[in-house]
Amino acid sequence: MAHCVTLVQLSISCDHLIDKDISSKSDPLCVLLQDVGGGKWAELGRTERIRNCSSPEFSKTLQLEYHFETVQKLRFGIYDIDNKTPELGDDDFLGGAECSLGQIVSSRILTLPLMLKPGKPAGRGTITVSAQELKDSRVVTMEVEARNLDKKVIKNNLNPTWKRFSVPLQHFCGGDPNTPIQVRCSDYDSDGSHDLIGTFHTSLAQLQAVPAEFECIHLEKQQKKKSYKNSGTICVKICQVETEYSFLDYVMGGCQINFTVGVDFTGSNGDPSSPDSLHYLSPTGVNEYLTALWSVGSVVQDYDSDKLFPAFGFGAQVPPDWQVSHEFALNFNPNNPYCAGIQGIVDAYRQALPQVRLYGPTNFAPIINHVARFAAQAAHQRTASQYFVLLLLTDGAVTDVEATREAVVRASFLPMSVIIVGVGGADFEAMEQLDADGGPLRTRSGEAAARDIVQFVPYRRFQNAPREALAQTVLAEVPTQLVSYFKAQGWAPLKALPPAAKGPAQVPQA
Repeated sequence: MAHCVTLVQLSISCDHLIDKDISSKSDPLCVLLQDVGGGKWAELGRTERIRNCSSPEFSKTLQLEYHFETVQKLRFGIYDIDNKTPELGDDDFLGGAECSLGQIVSSRILTLPLMLKPGKPAGRGTITVSAQELKDSRVVTMEVEARNLDKKVIKNNLNPTWKRFSVPLQHFCGGDPNTPIQVRCSDYDSDGSHDLIGTFHTSLAQLQAVPAEFECIHLEKQQKKKSYKNSGTICVKICQVETEYSFLDYVMGGCQINFTVGVDFTGSNGDPSSPDSLHYLSPTGVNEYLTALWSVGSVVQDYDSDKLFPAFGFGAQVPPDWQVSHEFALNFNPNNPYCAGIQGIVDAYRQALPQVRLYGPTNFAPIINHVARFAAQAAHQRTASQYFVLLLLTDGAVTDVEATREAVVRASFLPMSVIIVGVGGADFEAMEQLDADGGPLRTRSGEAAARDIVQFVPYRRFQNAPREALAQTVLAEVPTQLVSYFKAQGWAPLKALPPAAKGPAQVPQA
């Protein structure tokens, strides 16, 4: 799984804190905690204490790991510190706030009211949290060739031109252009016993003075042969430092992730009134469809500012004419299929279930094409402003295989990803073929997908796992899919971001 893990730095300030000290203002400090499950919270860090201040701007930033595929619940607590003990039980509580890390990074700057307890505001007190990714996003891109090498390399070519390549600046030279670098040129052998041709020493600063030429020296040969000059010449044609944007760069730059849901209402799900049906609502009001929806939707919803999500059903006979539809609005309003939040989708699903007749076949292409039309409109803007994620919840093999393949291939050229969760125990071989991890997906005519945009996961694999495990697997590839699309288009983040950490001293060590 391609987990999106990076370090995020939070800067915190407060306004209008309540005063607990009699003769002066409070001496506030902020504590950051993270939900670790089971009703328990773990402290991640705390800021410094600021004396006699009701609107503090804390200098100490707090760092934590960011994972896109999980809901990271955070709690901020503000305390009036009047002693030197680390325990907070004897300090006055000035208010707290809860949110997810996803809400913070998607907003870049998030302001929340401080609460003394649920339903009781801490006066006019607020807390403002801003996020910055801790990374050096620069890469060194190089194009190198050689002349007159004394060993055979690259298919018996003594004058090779290597493919252009990129290396993170931190790995290349620690961020310092004057750091000494040793370059080794070897004759490659598949068994790992590479033969050294020669070496030379340089620095990034020297490499950037292109075209730059270096003699490749084999020290043993140099010592043995008085007539030895070199083992070839290495020429650096291109050496430039570029910015490589991350998933958070795009999200924090203003990119909205538009979430759409498609639910399978084909007859193979079984009569919803029967406990054997995949659509049967248990006494607690849930089933596999709703569990999967909550798992994935609870993560994605933080990255859409208006929290309005279009939701559709497919494979059912729909009133009033009872024609089979493969993209009917769950709320039966085709002009406004948007649901308010994940709860809105759940409510629409529960209301639609008794009103439709489960039928068939299982056609994916209509909904994929529906979302692709909106993605195409966004692509015409030529900005990294919108990305579309379609979640398909289904119980069986797709019927319109070729039409679906063509729809996915066309969508691969758009800012769009398709997530398929297989509900029940059917044969999902066709779905696994859409998830082209082994190579590019192709249509019958041979047209290849521009990139892999489908992630298929069978729900049953996670039936006895924590709910978060399904979302972690299902959403693992979305960050890289989003970045790969915008990178291929050459589109930078929509908004200018705060200066990223540049120097090696500011970049967290692995």
